This record gives sequence, structure tokens and C-alpha cells, in this order.
Amino acid sequence: MKKFSAVLFLMVLAWCLGGSVTAQAGGTTLSAKKVRAAVQDFILDRTRDSGMEIRIKRIALEEDIVIPAGKVRYEFIAPRQWEGWGRTVIGMVIRVDDQLVKNMSIPVEVEALTDMVVALFPLPRGAVVEASDVSLQKRDLAEVSGKVSFNLDDVLGKRVRVPIRANTPVRSDYLEKLPLVKNGQMVTIVAENGDLRVTATGMARGAGAEGDLIMVQNMNSKKSVQARVIDAGTVAVNF
Repeated sequence: MKKFSAVLFLMVLAWCLGGSVTAQAGGTTLSAKKVRAAVQDFILDRTRDSGMEIRIKRIALEEDIVIPAGKVRYEFIAPRQWEGWGRTVIGMVIRVDDQLVKNMSIPVEVEALTDMVVALFPLPRGAVVEASDVSLQKRDLAEVSGKVSFNLDDVLGKRVRVPIRANTPVRSDYLEKLPLVKNGQMVTIVAENGDLRVTATGMARGAGAEGDLIMVQNMNSKKSVQARVIDAGTVAVNF
């Protein structure tokens, strides 16, 4: 009886082990490396036209994934506001033979390196930016905020409106154009239409930089009109 029980136990154990092996053999193991490569391809495809140097710092997936055997397809879902860099969580759906088998959330961190204007020294309020004050340096766009400047020409000759620390990207909204025309200054008002050009003497009723619109009083008619600043002594009106 004991011998029969032992044989029966061994038969049951063999059946259980056999079933376990069959289930494993009927599945597929996706390595974490392979899944990370798929996530990387998705990120690089999303940022292909960014014009920046993309570096993927982290894809937080370490464990292999066991799924049923069959044709595997990945689907990725990124937050709508995500531009393709910085820290976020990407949703990944795994389908086998078009059947949903796995739904995952994968944290990622991506660098987007691009040239931007960086202050070499502290720039106090009221300072006029010179070529020796700034340089173009590659920085991670994900680590800066605000309207950073990407071209030296956009900052040179402008006045600092908000103090800028050394070794930080220069924000365009921290700068302002130098006024060419001062309030109360005498200017030449120019009106052109084809070959016809009319000029008059006026007085600025506000300060303005090149391209700014200011009010100017015509000294002959005493009427005030809106004019665009051309240079330090000339404004133009629509004619």
C-alpha cells in the first residue's frame, strides 16, 4: 500500500512538473533590454525633427516580461504635453496576435541638448549685453525654463531688465531693447507711398526702441499720430 502511494505521488508530481514546463514552453520571454530598445526607438522617432541632440538618460525597466507566444506588437502612449524630453512616464501596451496581454507604465528621462546663449558673468539690471558677456553653449533644454535665447544676435546690444546669474541661460524676457527715441525728443516724421515722400517735424510723446510704436505730435498741425521708430531721429507713419 505504501509502495502504491509512493508511485501515485511520483506520478502526480511528474504530471504537475510536466504541465509547468509546457506552460513555460508555450510562452515567450521579452528581455528588459529588448523592451527598453523599443521604448528608445519610440522616443528617438518622436524627437527626430527636433534639431537637437537627444540623449536618453534613463528607461526604468529592469525585469524581463513573460507573455504568450505569438506575434508581438507594442503601442506607446506619451502625455499630450510632453515634448519628447525631460522626465515623464510613458504608457506601453503589449499585444500578442492583436490581443492585449500587458499594460505598463515606464518612467523615462531624456536630455535635449542644443546651443543657447549663456551668461559668462553676472549681468546686473541696466547693463547692456556685450559680446564678451555671453557665449553659445550646449545645454539641456529640459533643465531650463522660460524663453531662452538661442542666437547671440538676439541679445547683443540689449539692456538687462532682470538680473541674470553667471553660467545660466539668458532669457529673452529678461532683456529689453534700448530706446532710440526719448520722450519729448524732436524727430522727423516720414510718410511714404510709392515715389511720394512727405516729411514733417514732430515731438515724441513716448520713448521707443527700433520697431516700437509711439505717439508723435506733428508740430505744424498739433495733431498726434502713431508712428514706428526707425532710428534715433526718425519715425514713420502709414500714408
